[in-house]
Amino acid sequence: MTDVSHEDPVGPDTDFRLTVDAADAGKRLDAVLAAHLDALSRNRIQSLIKSGDVTVGGAKIVEPKFRVNEGDALTLTLPEPEDPEPKGENIPIQVVYEDEHLIVVDKPAGLVVHPGAGNWTGTLVNALIHHCGDSLSGIGGVRRPGIVHRIDKDTSGLLVVAKTDQAHQGLADQFADHGRSGPLERAYAAIVWGAPASLKGTIDANLARSQSNRQKMAVVKTSGRHAVTHWQVRERFGPAEQADLASLMECRLETGRTHQIRVHMAHIGHPLIGDEDYGSGFKTKINRLQDPLKSVVSGFTRQALHAGLLAFEHPASGETLRFESPYPADFEELLTSLQKF
Repeated sequence: MTDVSHEDPVGPDTDFRLTVDAADAGKRLDAVLAAHLDALSRNRIQSLIKSGDVTVGGAKIVEPKFRVNEGDALTLTLPEPEDPEPKGENIPIQVVYEDEHLIVVDKPAGLVVHPGAGNWTGTLVNALIHHCGDSLSGIGGVRRPGIVHRIDKDTSGLLVVAKTDQAHQGLADQFADHGRSGPLERAYAAIVWGAPASLKGTIDANLARSQSNRQKMAVVKTSGRHAVTHWQVRERFGPAEQADLASLMECRLETGRTHQIRVHMAHIGHPLIGDEDYGSGFKTKINRLQDPLKSVVSGFTRQALHAGLLAFEHPASGETLRFESPYPADFEELLTSLQKF
C-alpha cells in the first residue's frame, strides 16, 4: 500500500492515493484513510467522505462506514479551505514562537480569546486570522486557528494555537490528558487576599454553573465537572509580625475548567485581588490600606492572574517546547507595591 506520512504535503487540491492491501481488506473506509493519513483527524476524514471528496475505484463514496476490498484504489482530494468566519483583524499580538504547525502568543489582559456573544470582533482569533493568513491550512476545512485551550479575557499570559489539523489534534490530545502522560505544563501566578496557613496544597472540588448567576461558576458537592488545582505560596505580604494581607501563589492545573483557579481560590477563602466576580466581598480590605498601596490595589481592576508557564510536546517534531512569560506591567506594579508594604 502507498502510505502517507507526516512529511507528505497537506494542502488544497492534493490527492492522496492508497491501494488497499490484505491487512486493510474489509475495514471501514474512514478507518483505513485515518490509519494512513496522519495529517487529518478521523472526524475530518469522515466529513470529507460525506462531502464527496473520496472515491473508491473511481466511484464517489459518501458513506464513511463503507467496507473496502483488497486492491481497491482510494483517492482523497482536499478541497481549498473555506474563508474563515469571523474575519481577520489587524490587532497587534505578541508572538513568542511560530512555525508552520502552531503559534504561541502572550495574550494581554482585556483581549477575548474567541468570538462569542457580545464579543464577535476584536478577539485573539480575529488577530490570528489576520496575522497567520495563508499559513492556516484549514482546521476542519476552514482556514482558521485551532483553539485548544483558553484563558479568561482579563487574564494575561501564554496560549498555544494550532495552524493545521494535525497540530490541532495533537495539541488537543495533550490538553485532554492534562499532562498525566506527557510534558504538558501550565502554571499561573496569582495574587490573592490573605495567606493560607500552609505553604502548599491541592484543591479537589467539582465545578458547575452557578444556580444564581449562569455567568459564574461555583463549587458543587455532587455532579459538576472534576477540577483539581495545585497551589504553592511563593511570597506573603504584610507587616513583619503578621504577613497575612496578601500572597503571591503559583497555581498548576491538573484539569482546565472555566474560571477554575479563580473559583478554587475563593473557595478556600483567598480570592484573587481585583476579581469582581469571586472576590467582591474583600473590597472593604482596600479601604483599610494606606496610600500609595491603596491607590494601586483599588486601581487594579482585573483578576490578578497571569499564565506565566506553558510547556508541551510539539505535535509534529515530538520536541518538548517550554515558554515563560514575564509579569505584565500592571501585575508587576501590584506585586512591587505589596512587597513594599
